[in-house]
Amino acid sequence: MASGLGSILYPVKDVAHAKALYSALLGMEPHSDAPYYVGFRVGDLEIGLVPNGHDQGMTGPVPYYAVNDIHQHLEQLVAAGATVQQQPRNVGGGRLVALVKDADGNDVGLMQDTQ
Repeated sequence: MASGLGSILYPVKDVAHAKALYSALLGMEPHSDAPYYVGFRVGDLEIGLVPNGHDQGMTGPVPYYAVNDIHQHLEQLVAAGATVQQQPRNVGGGRLVALVKDADGNDVGLMQDTQ
């Protein structure tokens, strides 16, 4: 069972422009501002900007659902008809992420914090 939506990641080509836009939209500066990721915390939701995300295969925003067993959830989604786009991988800080496509071609992300 997913514990909720944890993050929404947006691929961006011009990080400075995107950072200005999302700062204005959300009314805050990012809590994380690195060359590889810009993050905003809105309540319990992480809004992330992924520079060059399009080069990583992102075609639009990707919702990431927080789960407690990423491997089990991945198996369940595949059994329900999803196609694995990215096997679980460690993205740092004890976080694992995986990506699937549903039958309509929508990206669905899973994330598990292991710490």
